[in-house]
Amino acid sequence: MRKLLKYFKGYKLESVMGPLFKLLEASFELFVPLVMAQIIDVGINNRDMGHILRMGGVLVLLGVVGLTCSLTAQYFSAKAAVGIGTLLRNDLFRHINTLSYREIDTIGTSTLVTRMTSDINQVQSGINLVLRLFLRSPFIVFGAMIMAFTINVRAALVFVVTIPLLSIVVFGVMLVSMPLYKKVQRQLDQVLLTTRENLLGARVVRAFNRQQDEIHKFDQENDLLVGIQVFVGKISALMNPVTYVIVNGAIIVLVWTGAWQVEGGVISQGQVVALVNYMSQILVELVKLANLIITISKALACANRINGVFAEHTSIVEKAAAGGETGKEKGTLEGEGAEPGGEAAKVEFKDMDFYYAKAKEPSLSGLSFQVKKGQTIGIIGGTGSGKSSLVNLIPRFYDATKGAVLVDGKDVKDYSLSGLREKVGVVPQKAVLFKGSLRENMRWGKTDATDQEIYKALDTAQAREFVDTKGQGLDLMIEQGGKNLSGGQRQRLTIARALVRNPEILIMDDSASALDFATDAALRKAIKENTGDMTVFLVSQRATTIKNADQILVLDDGKLVGLGTHKELLDQCEVYREICLSQLSEKEARQ
Repeated sequence: MRKLLKYFKGYKLESVMGPLFKLLEASFELFVPLVMAQIIDVGINNRDMGHILRMGGVLVLLGVVGLTCSLTAQYFSAKAAVGIGTLLRNDLFRHINTLSYREIDTIGTSTLVTRMTSDINQVQSGINLVLRLFLRSPFIVFGAMIMAFTINVRAALVFVVTIPLLSIVVFGVMLVSMPLYKKVQRQLDQVLLTTRENLLGARVVRAFNRQQDEIHKFDQENDLLVGIQVFVGKISALMNPVTYVIVNGAIIVLVWTGAWQVEGGVISQGQVVALVNYMSQILVELVKLANLIITISKALACANRINGVFAEHTSIVEKAAAGGETGKEKGTLEGEGAEPGGEAAKVEFKDMDFYYAKAKEPSLSGLSFQVKKGQTIGIIGGTGSGKSSLVNLIPRFYDATKGAVLVDGKDVKDYSLSGLREKVGVVPQKAVLFKGSLRENMRWGKTDATDQEIYKALDTAQAREFVDTKGQGLDLMIEQGGKNLSGGQRQRLTIARALVRNPEILIMDDSASALDFATDAALRKAIKENTGDMTVFLVSQRATTIKNADQILVLDDGKLVGLGTHKELLDQCEVYREICLSQLSEKEARQ
């Protein structure tokens, strides 16, 4: 939590003025019972209408001044809370974007969404309430007790007994309910995860007719959340009746003892009413304080959870950012690190092992191979063989656990991330597009790309035809996630987006799976003809997609079991042969 206190630095004035004006409001509130005592003892007893009107005017004045102070305090508190919440949200979003795939996989997307929304909102509400009430409520409680002693010491002893009893009830309920509120927040995470999975997989759920199963699963998670909330609500609900019993008992004692003292001329009737009012003020403020502390407890729990995300640091450390040279600078020239007289290895894996976070077995192990500049490399293997993991190591979405990955003869860890990723164009497995125009989506690859460059990329990606049929050109509006396009259209646009950058290395991670064979063939031919000396990595489950590659890598259970051309592997690699013959006839495979 201490680490989050730095956000108050920009709101020092608001953080002081909010509580200050609340204390001023509380001070005026403490004078109200005394004015009422004057109205009863002097105005009503003496039937002095002038005095009653004057004291009534004082009450109105105290109310107006108190309201002004309250509104001012609310303004400063809200300004500080909203400002701090905004800064915190911006910094958290910025920090999340610095995390590597490893940390995001570990934390979980649903958890990060909860931290960005619900948790920050809870912290914001907590800050607002703390600035307004944290000093006001104790000030009223002790101020009312002190004012009671100024009226009558014997009657005020009732306050000395009542306040500890109220405190025991209030804080006892609070201590029991605080851990339960934390449990509620954890279960809320689980409900959000279930909701997110269902919404993202809505088409799959409907395709398998599993709506009722998902509804039942959600009901179970939601019922558990409701059950915890109802339980903690019942405990919290005890506070009001018990405190009201104690306070009303204290008021009865006050009225009883006060009546005898009034009879004996020790105190006046107005003073008894003032004591009763002070007791009522104490009750209200203690209940407020209890609710405030529960809110603070929630806010602190949320702040700790947010701080837990801030405590996560990316495992992808930029050596170049500390003073080294970027990928476009000296030290990345082709040929550096290559064997004398040989062509530079554009990409090289040296005895590389890779483990996912918390995994006991490697996803990739013992990989060693070289890829020359301008080559097209096909990567094939069974599901879970490590194909995507391999290509994700090139742009450093993950870091190799052992060994090294080299680009232009230089370890990728020695590049700045921006320098390395400027060299690489990635087409991910899942075709992701963003809400906006087609032109805006294409410029993710290159921010200053001209329309001519974009159309060239669309031609290569076999997307120009369907774009032209839409009739809007590059002004075609893309819905969120590309929902107004088919799967094949989205894939072709994501390929075009990567080609706009004209990268040195193009990675296509099973990114043509939704294309028909004719379009897939035309796409591969266009990439071969139009990419020049670009090094291309083709990850695919289709043997036809990678059979014409310069080299083919065959992966099986994270190990490289075959490396060579299609014909070589067909004769020498049993795994590759099985994959090919499962998709093609012997004659087609040999062609």
